[in-house]
Amino acid sequence: MRDKTIISFFLKKNNLFRAGDMKRPKLALCNFISDVNELRRFALAHGFDGVDWTFKIEDLPETPMEETRLLKTVSRLQPLDVRYHCAFDGLDPGDADPQRARTAREAFRKACRVVSKMNGKYMTVHLGLGRTSMEDLLWDETVRELAELVRYARFLGIRLCLENLASGWSSRPELFEKLVRKSGAGVTLDIGHARVCRSVESQHYAFEDFILPHAECIHNAHVYHEERKDGHVPPENLEDIVDRLELLNALPCDWWVLELREEEALCSTRKVVEEFFLSERRVPSLENSG
Repeated sequence: MRDKTIISFFLKKNNLFRAGDMKRPKLALCNFISDVNELRRFALAHGFDGVDWTFKIEDLPETPMEETRLLKTVSRLQPLDVRYHCAFDGLDPGDADPQRARTAREAFRKACRVVSKMNGKYMTVHLGLGRTSMEDLLWDETVRELAELVRYARFLGIRLCLENLASGWSSRPELFEKLVRKSGAGVTLDIGHARVCRSVESQHYAFEDFILPHAECIHNAHVYHEERKDGHVPPENLEDIVDRLELLNALPCDWWVLELREEEALCSTRKVVEEFFLSERRVPSLENSG
């Protein structure tokens, strides 16, 4: 188990440590408001820098007209930055069923093409999302297909990032490291998933083990306290997440998504994160940041 001192040493040695005078990461919110104009107004009014736009499989445009409509919708979010997040339940290119694997592969490639047309540069994916077991997935095929998808996305100018989940292969730091290393994927670090996964709850691993040895690959972070059966839970106070934020803030990761879809929970988490930045003396107060 690695501690903060070892991580700090690694980051400094590899010129990855975020210097104290560097700009803070951008704070993003999910597209939790269906009206894009209202979403933009809310984000700007509450000092957010961007939107993490989540696709479900049913959200992917099926015709050129639907594609054009989506492009126009997302363009109305300007001047906010936008990154993309594919929440495709039960779709895995490494599925043991060849037809299901083919369907998943086509869906993810289609998502890459759509994101590329919207000039997106980052797209987050999952392995085993919505599954209670990984028995129907094949490890070698999963690694190979993920690597192919990473290359396909790179060809389109997109950095494909794999998110750690609360269960399954990506919830185990040693397997997550192999998936990232062997596929060449970037990382979306979900601090709430990491907190509740069995590997960390059993104390066999720690949160820090999701960071090393691929700290330089972490491009996005999902910030909230923890995931429970009824959804994502906000921190009650800074103490709940300060240790994780300190580690996260030392990374070159510049995109923090406050991944809560209820206004009250989102705003309370925004205040906790702002309190953290104020304690680090790196940014002005919330009243002056908007």
